[in-house]
Amino acid sequence: MQLSRDELLSAYTKMRTIREFEERLNVEFQKGTVPGFIHLYSGQEGIAVGICEHLSEDIDYIGSTHRGHGHCIAKGVDVKGMMAEIFTKSTGLCGGKGGSMHIADLDKGMLGANAIVGGAPPLAIGAALTAKTLKTGGVAIPFIGDGAANQGTVAESMNMACVLNLPVVFMFENNGYAEFTAASYATAGSIEARAKAYGMPATTIAGDDFFAVHEAAREAIARARAGEGPSAIEATAYRFHGHFSGDPQVYRSAEELASVREDHDVLKNFRKRVTEAALLDDAEMDAIDAEVLTLIDEAVAEAMAAPEPTEADLYTDVYNTYQ
Repeated sequence: MQLSRDELLSAYTKMRTIREFEERLNVEFQKGTVPGFIHLYSGQEGIAVGICEHLSEDIDYIGSTHRGHGHCIAKGVDVKGMMAEIFTKSTGLCGGKGGSMHIADLDKGMLGANAIVGGAPPLAIGAALTAKTLKTGGVAIPFIGDGAANQGTVAESMNMACVLNLPVVFMFENNGYAEFTAASYATAGSIEARAKAYGMPATTIAGDDFFAVHEAAREAIARARAGEGPSAIEATAYRFHGHFSGDPQVYRSAEELASVREDHDVLKNFRKRVTEAALLDDAEMDAIDAEVLTLIDEAVAEAMAAPEPTEADLYTDVYNTYQ
C-alpha cells in the first residue's frame, strides 16, 4: 500500500523525534541530570511508529513496557511533558511522580509505560473488552518484549483475547535480549508459533523496516476493527544501547555492536527507500531533523528550569476521589 507524502513525512518526523529524544536522554543521564534508570528505544523506532500511524487518539489504546518513550511519542504524547516527567518535575505528564518507566497519558490513549515485565497485555485486554462492549470500533495494542513473551500474563491474555474474540494486536518487539540474556537461549520455539497455537493469525517481520511493520499493522488492525479478533506481530530489531543507559553490554559481541547502527538503522533504511523512489528528498528530511533537534533542546531546557514537586504533592493522586 503506497503511503502519501504527508503520511511519509509524519512517520519520519515521529521516528526522528524518538531517536533524538532517546539520544539526548542518554547524554543527560550520563551527565547525571536525569534521575533513576532509563531504558532507551533507539533502533526500534519503526515498530512503534509503524503501529501507531494506524491508531486514533480517542478510541485506540496502547500498553507499553519499561522501554516506553518511543511508544509514547508514536502515540502522540507531548514531548515536553514527557521530558519534564523523566526529569521528575511538577510540570511532567504525571506530575513528576512516574518518571521514565511510568509515563502515561490516557487522553492520548497511552495506558502507561510499565515496569512490570508482561504488564501491558492484561491492561490492553481490558481496553479491548471495553471497546467491544461499547462498540467504539477501537483496538488495543500491548507492546511486549521477547523476555516478556515468556510471562504467564502474556499467555493468559492471548488466551482470553481469543476466547472473547477481542480487538487486540499483540505487538512483540524482539530485540534479541531480555535484559542481558539472549532470546535464542531463553525463548523456546518461536513467538509466532505460540500465538498461532491460540488460533490467531501471526507473522514475523523485520522491525528495522518501517514499511514492513506498517503493512503488517494495517492488516492486523483492520481485522480487529472488523470484529475478526486478535492477531500477533513479532518484529525483530536491534536496540542500539544496552538494557539500560550505562549498561556495559559485555553479553554482546564487538562485531554485533559495530554493525547495529550501520546495518540495522530504520531511519537510514527509510531515507534510502523514499529517496530512491523519489517520494521524499533529503532536503525535506534534513529540515525535519533540524526542527526535531530544536524541539528536544527546548524540552530539555524547560524541564531543567521547571519546579520540583512539593511536599504537599505527596498526598495528591494517592486515592481515587471519584464518586
